[in-house]
Amino acid sequence: MHSLRPLGPLAGRRRAVAAAGALSAAMALLLTSGGTASAADQPQPGDKIKEGEAFMGWSAPKGPGADQDSTKRAAGPAGIDVSHWQGSINWGSVKNAGIDFAWMKATEGTGYKDPSFNSNYPNSHKAGLIRGAYHFARPDTSSGAAQANYFVDNGGAWSRDDQTLPGVLDIETNPYGSQCYGKSASQMRSWINDFYTTYKERTGRDMVIYTTASWWNACTNSWTGMADKSPLWVAHWTTGSPTIPAGFPTWTVWQYTAKGSVSGISGDVDRNNFNGSMDRLLALANNT
Repeated sequence: MHSLRPLGPLAGRRRAVAAAGALSAAMALLLTSGGTASAADQPQPGDKIKEGEAFMGWSAPKGPGADQDSTKRAAGPAGIDVSHWQGSINWGSVKNAGIDFAWMKATEGTGYKDPSFNSNYPNSHKAGLIRGAYHFARPDTSSGAAQANYFVDNGGAWSRDDQTLPGVLDIETNPYGSQCYGKSASQMRSWINDFYTTYKERTGRDMVIYTTASWWNACTNSWTGMADKSPLWVAHWTTGSPTIPAGFPTWTVWQYTAKGSVSGISGDVDRNNFNGSMDRLLALANNT
């Protein structure tokens, strides 16, 4: 058996440095593996995802310039939409970057709450943004009324305070199954109207509809019944003009890219334009 010899001063320092390095590496691994998801983790259309992981723009069609890192700004107010996929957000930096409004995911179906909503919603308000919540629709799992109630009870409520936008029904291609959630066009129309009616009864507001022209025309059979009820938020990633779903005269909000870059957000973020002045955006927020 070899006898143990005491470490000299130099050897002791080397071993201490090596131990500190190993500890730092282990801590870094724990922080990166257990922290909030970043934008780099966000799935792409066609990827398999778990229940609750859907997000606004999952199925948005691409046009010319769709994959560019776009930070263009139209004459109207500029906005973003986010979920837990964007990770921790510095909303003060977002506001200082010229972003006027934001919608953030609150709920999906009747069993999922976005884990970042409870920080995104109050912090964006404190930073001075006009903000609102969105619900990812799951017409295949429960009624429109049940999901509208779940949405209102978990972040989708409204108040007239100059900073709260009406809630959004995000209804687009099903990320978990068949495009139209197994419903006929007439069944889908009834589901959407059920959600709309319940949301309006609970909040006094018309919901905003977020969708794509291709999904709406295919799954509602180009329904015109919501055009005079709900403002349209159209998703079409392009540098040209967006394609509008049948029945809607124009768009109120346009999601034009998923490759936006905004200070305060790590990675890509959806960028949006509002079709009007800041006064009109405030009118949408305040229902005036």
